[in-house]
Amino acid sequence: MRILRGRAETIDADRGGSRRLLEIAGGGESAVRVWSPHRQLAFGRRDARLEGYDCAREAARELGFPPVERRVGGRAVAYDGETTVAFARADPVADFRRGTDERYERLTTDVERALERLGLERIERGEPDRSFCPGAHSLSAVDGAGRRRKIVGIAQRVRSDAALASGILLVDSADELASVLEDVYGALDVPFDPASVGTVASGGGPSDPATVRATLEAALVGDDAASATIESVDDGVDP
Repeated sequence: MRILRGRAETIDADRGGSRRLLEIAGGGESAVRVWSPHRQLAFGRRDARLEGYDCAREAARELGFPPVERRVGGRAVAYDGETTVAFARADPVADFRRGTDERYERLTTDVERALERLGLERIERGEPDRSFCPGAHSLSAVDGAGRRRKIVGIAQRVRSDAALASGILLVDSADELASVLEDVYGALDVPFDPASVGTVASGGGPSDPATVRATLEAALVGDDAASATIESVDDGVDP
């Protein structure tokens, strides 16, 4: 098992971390990375085909979230540069046509375990209506009134020799993230409810991203921690 820590100096350089995870897995070794990406608004390929895409990019830029386009995942996701945590695990694959559901299940279970350790009392699979980056593999925190707020989204990328299961976890700053997403989704003319955005902090857990990163990394590495090798991402570290 290899553990990658830190982040590179720029958004473009930092995206090389995912490529590095796949390189390691393609060589036969699993790898994990949990980090806080740079402040940005990451659009999905589906967004880029919409008429309002250019306006949405400009809206994100004006709000201080540099727009980028990503390969994995569905619709737009906002990272605030500090409290939005990304996570990924890459594994070798012998047959890219098999194992997709199992990888989703394993990663979802590990993230659920981390959230329990962080003190969130009620986590449910699924997401509320009109949530950000809607998808089949999400986790929501449920409040005392039974309202679900999305805090985790998970996606997967598979190639012939390796698979990368990855996701986003919102730790804090729900109001800021909901505000920028409301403007962006409005420009895209995609349904979105700002109240659907939740965080670890609003769900009863800690607001410290370092604590969340460490807990999540431990859950993703699991029993391989004792033999894991730590590798730094070039040119910088997490804040």
